[in-house]
Amino acid sequence: MNTPTLVDNIIYNAKGHKRFIVAIAGPPGAGKSTLAGELLSLLSKKSVQARIIPMDGFHLDNVLLAQRHLTDRKGAPDTFDVAGFVHLIKRLVSLEDNVVIPTFDRTKDLCIAGSQVVSISDRVLIVEGNYLLLKEGLWAGLSQFWDQTIFINPGIDVLEERLIKRWLEYGLEPEAAKLRALGNDIPNAHCVVEHSVDADQTLNCLT
Repeated sequence: MNTPTLVDNIIYNAKGHKRFIVAIAGPPGAGKSTLAGELLSLLSKKSVQARIIPMDGFHLDNVLLAQRHLTDRKGAPDTFDVAGFVHLIKRLVSLEDNVVIPTFDRTKDLCIAGSQVVSISDRVLIVEGNYLLLKEGLWAGLSQFWDQTIFINPGIDVLEERLIKRWLEYGLEPEAAKLRALGNDIPNAHCVVEHSVDADQTLNCLT
């Protein structure tokens, strides 16, 4: 399914909903943010007001991760404020207006509090993140809130290449980039792929 067709599918499924929530899940490096951005742009062209809700806004701060000896595992399921994220989704599902949300600055490697506002006019919400379909812990309670689910999985070999390239682009030396990708991101990818519930649509790549 290509992106324009997916947008038409979302618009069709959203008929009759005051708010329609699409969850885009998948391993790190799969292309979730890219797809979310493309969907937002196409929805806007079709006069559908939408907004992206990034799960990454709930990363625990690096200081807290260091205190918990989790610095090397940043991005793993237990390095997020899951309860806070679940609470946010409940507020959005209940159609609360002017909900302030955090986002994540990957370049600075930190969350930016209060950096976006979700209004009642945002009819379609595109929630994107690794663990939206995870069937473990507090994450497991999220599935009930999604109206449509999309899972992206290009395969581990593709992910390894992309993730090493990502860390190189963020300034890491080749060995450090490879260690970051293979020592943390890829184990997280296996967790996502092996422990997520089935999605309504599964994509291998973006078209």
